[in-house]
Amino acid sequence: MSNKLVRGTGLLGALVIGLGSILGTGAYVSIGLSADIAGDNLVFAILIAAITALMNGLSSAQLAAAHPVSGGTYEYGYRFLSPLSGRVAGCLFVAAKSASAATAALAVAWYISLTFNISAQVVEYIAVSLLLMFTVLVLSGIRRTNWLNALLVLISLLGLLTFIGIGLTSNAISRTDTADSSSLSLFHAAALTFVAFTGYGRIATMGEEIREPRQNIPRAVIITLAVISTIYIAVGYTILHLGGIKSFEQSKFNIATLISNHNWSRLVVIGGVIAMSGVVLNLVLGVSRVILAMARRGDLPAKLANVSSDSKSAPAATWMTFAIMSAIALLGGIESAWTLSAFTVLLYYGITNIAALNVPLSDRFIPKWVSVFGLLSCFRLIALATLSYVIA
Repeated sequence: MSNKLVRGTGLLGALVIGLGSILGTGAYVSIGLSADIAGDNLVFAILIAAITALMNGLSSAQLAAAHPVSGGTYEYGYRFLSPLSGRVAGCLFVAAKSASAATAALAVAWYISLTFNISAQVVEYIAVSLLLMFTVLVLSGIRRTNWLNALLVLISLLGLLTFIGIGLTSNAISRTDTADSSSLSLFHAAALTFVAFTGYGRIATMGEEIREPRQNIPRAVIITLAVISTIYIAVGYTILHLGGIKSFEQSKFNIATLISNHNWSRLVVIGGVIAMSGVVLNLVLGVSRVILAMARRGDLPAKLANVSSDSKSAPAATWMTFAIMSAIALLGGIESAWTLSAFTVLLYYGITNIAALNVPLSDRFIPKWVSVFGLLSCFRLIALATLSYVIA
């Protein structure tokens, strides 16, 4: 039996995967956390993160087009750098994206507990139950998952557009709790926001399942980043217009609290819960594909490389993904899980950019300076965010 996956996803499906992987924790967790750090510089932090994401996204697209297999930078590290680089990238990806999934699951679980007056002590177990549900959905096959992704993305967009519409037509609120506006805080916020853009990586990690990858992967990455950047900037501006988020711990992920007196605020809440559920779904899918790739090379147990009889899912790798994400959800909180994701994903994309610099000229469609810029941006955000975190 072949352990190759079927190329059953076109450009539209790739866009849905990218949007579904980004919308959620980005708008409902990361931007809220960044607002508490960056204060009035929130929009600038989003712009820095967006530019960094674009450079890294182009490097990822370059690599995926030149070497269209499942596994993302784990495979690119092996192909264009060294086995050690590939192994490190694989471990970083699994850690970063498992932490992101745990963050999203915990945020949804918190909202459920607050809505139904459930004890906060069981939030982690609700999160694990959500992870289990989406693991089963992923195992049902990529085609069915894409249909669900499309529905999740549509509802998520409706929720965010409702928030933006209500917020920008409301009277502006003067802020009395402005956060530190230093450059360190700005880059710290940008580092946390950067994670909110990196769902485009799911398109690259699923290169083996996308039709005409040399054309569809770069297009999907660029279009996804353009759409998401526009939405995030609008959400950030709306948050500032409404007075900002006073405390991440108080608001958790729920930007709807800023318009809680409006009749349509519940739609924003529903959109947020559904968006973060979509993030969990796509991260289970993406991380499982990297684990699959690592098992194929022998860096993980060979049994994790097995695929289903119809070659549309990878059961063993997917269950391993569930176990890792559940462990993080049980052991960490929302803020700590997101911070872990931010720092590990920046290191991961540092390796991505180095690998992209080694793509042969015959396979290149972006200039090398793009990858150099992306590399320097990643390590600058790591350095300045770490300094800001230590000082704080």
